[in-house]
Parts: sequence; structure tokens; C-alpha cells
Amino acid sequence: MSSTPILALGRSTFGDAANKDNLLPIEEAHALLNEWVPNERLRLHMKQVAAVMKAWALEREGADERTAQKWELAGLLHDADWEKHPDAHCRIIIEKLEELNVDPEVIHCIASHGPKYFGVEPETRMDKMIYVFDELSGFIHAAALIRPTRYEGMDVKSILKKLKTPSFAAQVNRDDINDALSRIDTPLEEIIQFIIDHQRDVQ
Repeated sequence: MSSTPILALGRSTFGDAANKDNLLPIEEAHALLNEWVPNERLRLHMKQVAAVMKAWALEREGADERTAQKWELAGLLHDADWEKHPDAHCRIIIEKLEELNVDPEVIHCIASHGPKYFGVEPETRMDKMIYVFDELSGFIHAAALIRPTRYEGMDVKSILKKLKTPSFAAQVNRDDINDALSRIDTPLEEIIQFIIDHQRDVQ
């Protein structure tokens, strides 16, 4: 079997360094999201990842508002082309953001959110954290949906138990989660609690 990632982007540099700190206004990013992603559930996933990314940047990385907006933007648009272009996932949104002269750090972050699939390794803290949050955010939301009280009263122990149950949210790749966690120095339990706290009220 070939080791080439199935959605390999074929490059590891993105955008133009001259566009550093050039960000898409968040209102325009939401408009792009609404245009490209008809599926409300998928849009919610991206909004949740965006909220968690922004909160982590502000609370754990000591980021200023402008830097936190980079994290938010990457989270908001990381799956923007998945629904309409699954066979060219990441490639289409990357090309769009390059056309819009967006900061290359944001584009690289999106390109690296699935290294096994896109062939781009996470390098920065922002890269590594979107890789950590992406699968876990979706997994935790799936767990919330089957609870009568949704996020209310949800605890870390219940999520850990479900992660060890292969039949629950089977499409969530546990190996990807473990690989992502191996790249940071924060315990899984802490990450889970942070996600619960910061995505529960996202709509």
C-alpha cells in the first residue's frame, strides 16, 4: 500500500509571507462558511472548533486579540470545502485563502489539521492545537447529542470511557487523536474539559 496521503497537497508552504497578519474579517469568514457549507451540523462543528481555538489562544497561549483571531479563522474555515469538494478537501479552501491574500500562518494551520491525509506536518502551536481539537471537538459533541441534558453535567470520565468504546462515533479516528496529543504537553483530560467548557454554548 502506498504511504502517500490520499489527499496530499504536494507542498508544505502556503500563501505569501508579505501577507503576514492579513486576516479575513470574521464576518466575511462566516459569510464564506454559509455559502460553502449548506450542512448546518458541519457548520456548527467548524464554529465550535473556532470558539475553542480562540479561547485557547487567549487563555493558554497569552495571545492578543489579533493573534487569537488567526486561531479562530483557521478553526472556522478548516473544513469549509469538505462538503462540496471531499476529493479535494483542503486544497480548495487553501487556494481561496491564497487568492484573498490571507496570512500564510492561517493557511498552513488549515493545511496541517490532518497530517496523515494532507501530508503537511503541524509546526506552530496553532497547527498542533487545531489537530488536537478537530477530532475531539466532534467526538465530544457526538457524546452530547445522545445525552438528554446535552452538555449540562457532562464529565471528563464519560468521554474517556466513550473513547475506549470503538463502536461509539466509530468514524472518529482514535489514532489521529493520540498522534495529535503526542505533539503537545497537555493531558487529554485537560483538553476534554477545555472543549466541554468552551463549545457547549456555540450555536
